[in-house]
Amino acid sequence: MTLTVLLADDQALLRGAFRLLLESTDDITVVGEAGDGREAVRLARELRPGVVVMDVRMPGTDGIAATAEICADPELRGTRVMVLTTYETDENVAQALRAGASGFVGKGIGAEDLADAVRTVAEGETLLSPAATRSLVARFLAAPAGAPPQDAGRLAVLTPREREMVALVATGLSNQEIAERMVLSPFTVRAHVQRAMTKLEARDRAQLVVIAYRTGLARVTPEDEAGRSS
Repeated sequence: MTLTVLLADDQALLRGAFRLLLESTDDITVVGEAGDGREAVRLARELRPGVVVMDVRMPGTDGIAATAEICADPELRGTRVMVLTTYETDENVAQALRAGASGFVGKGIGAEDLADAVRTVAEGETLLSPAATRSLVARFLAAPAGAPPQDAGRLAVLTPREREMVALVATGLSNQEIAERMVLSPFTVRAHVQRAMTKLEARDRAQLVVIAYRTGLARVTPEDEAGRSS
């Protein structure tokens, strides 16, 4: 099946470059381009793309607001949003996570990596390296060390194994890496993670990470705290 993509960026030249990069593959087609967030929401509803590649800073409705609107629309549950930004330092990334974004890439990404990123997000995975996950959560999403967790009772619906899986997802590990650590098959890990997402009503793994930290299932480490103060 061909994966459909909507590009949202206020720079036409950049949209054109990303279109060329993505359409150089055999399985990805760019079905539309938007110059601002409002147009991105309109085209997402009209075209129902598999992935919206969304810039953060655009005139009028920005990428964060557009992401929130797309991700909150029940008619667009099959559409994922991948944000283009410098995720390690930009607080807008944390806001995009809360809005429902499923991944983050830098604008200097290469053609092959960009295509792989779009495929990853389309498959319901979260495009976050372990380092980026820890940095984002520690800096913007997690409560300071020692702070009481929020809505910890939300975890009551999970089995002990599902809690364990969610905690590992929160460290940024992929299903394959969790499987190797737990000596399980990737299929088994995926099944546990998917059940946890369903029970917690998490749109994707990015939201699962947010829930893990907000409920106290995952905690900020001393190394993360040191990163926050540096």
